[in-house]
Amino acid sequence: MGQGNKQTAMKRIIIDPRPDWQDKIKQQGFVFYKGYYNESAVYEFSAAEVDRIEAATTELFEKCLAVVQHVIDNDLWDEFFIDRKYADLIKWSWENDNPAFYGRFDLAMNEDCTDIKLLEFNADTPTSLLEASVVQWYWLQEYNKGLDQFNSIHEKLVSHIKLCRDYLYGDLSLWFACARNSDEDFMTIKYLQDCADQAGVKNYFLYMNEIGVQDSYLNTPFVTPEGYPIHNIFKLYPYEWLFREEFGSQLVSKRDLTLWIEPAYKVILSNKMLLVYLHKLFPGHPNILPAYFNNPGNLGGNYVKKPVYGREGWNVEVVKNNETQERNNGEYGEEGFVYQQLFDIPRFDGNIPVIGSWLIGGISAGMGIKETTGLIHGNMSKFCPHYFRQG
Repeated sequence: MGQGNKQTAMKRIIIDPRPDWQDKIKQQGFVFYKGYYNESAVYEFSAAEVDRIEAATTELFEKCLAVVQHVIDNDLWDEFFIDRKYADLIKWSWENDNPAFYGRFDLAMNEDCTDIKLLEFNADTPTSLLEASVVQWYWLQEYNKGLDQFNSIHEKLVSHIKLCRDYLYGDLSLWFACARNSDEDFMTIKYLQDCADQAGVKNYFLYMNEIGVQDSYLNTPFVTPEGYPIHNIFKLYPYEWLFREEFGSQLVSKRDLTLWIEPAYKVILSNKMLLVYLHKLFPGHPNILPAYFNNPGNLGGNYVKKPVYGREGWNVEVVKNNETQERNNGEYGEEGFVYQQLFDIPRFDGNIPVIGSWLIGGISAGMGIKETTGLIHGNMSKFCPHYFRQG
């Protein structure tokens, strides 16, 4: 058993994996699991701890939305490294409350979850969705169906997609798209398509590089390679990349013809400058760590250096007492770096857990736990199931 040994503190418990777990999770659509999914340990929480995580998630989301309004009101596009030609599109998506399906906070916490801090907001292209919503739920039914799990992700997703149907354009069908080179993104998209099926929304799939435009006809939506109109599309593809695509400017001219989900204002929320402005607007907030752009400020030589636009832990550096503890090199960092105060997360059996707290339609919906023996979390940090006990 891990460090947590008080009745009110979270615990990491060593368990035996199900003998046929690989076959079962593959049947559930989880094909991206080798070296990533861990069924030999489970995290136990109390109901009070889950309540605190849920409350922190709700509070943080409200504060993040306040940052979006602040950026728009003060034209802070340069500070967020957003091309100003997309400003009106972003404002339009915000003011029209365009449909948004989901997001995931990565939260750090002390042992009994009384101190919960935001590490970052995966607001635009979060993954680890299927394992949090479906895989760990079915695991619990076999492990002990008398226990509870903070997890209504699937039900809320289906319900929310059904609600969003009334806001879709044209024939009300929804395309789903991702890049070709990611099994994890493809798996996530296929799961979301399944949710759309259950919500009664007709849907189709294509890859991002198959999306086209008919430039000679301004009043046409984006199209498939076969020329079929794309009235609505969910993309698992970051806006900072989308804005740089050859057809990027068409996002503006065709905004009334093709509806993009997630909405364009998510480019603010998925940007690490969000962390800086959360600290600026809400200094001393119990869930928000001090963060500064391009300098460590008064962080006392204890910080995590993150690229403004970054993914999967690349180009992240952890510094403690002015000495680098761990660094991941990569291709990000062109825009500069955010320096966020280091928060020491307790280790459990040598593992550092981070809570992925999910929002569906802006509502706290559940969580998944990812752990690593190192200090930097990436897409291959191991996913572990969880449960909580009442009382």
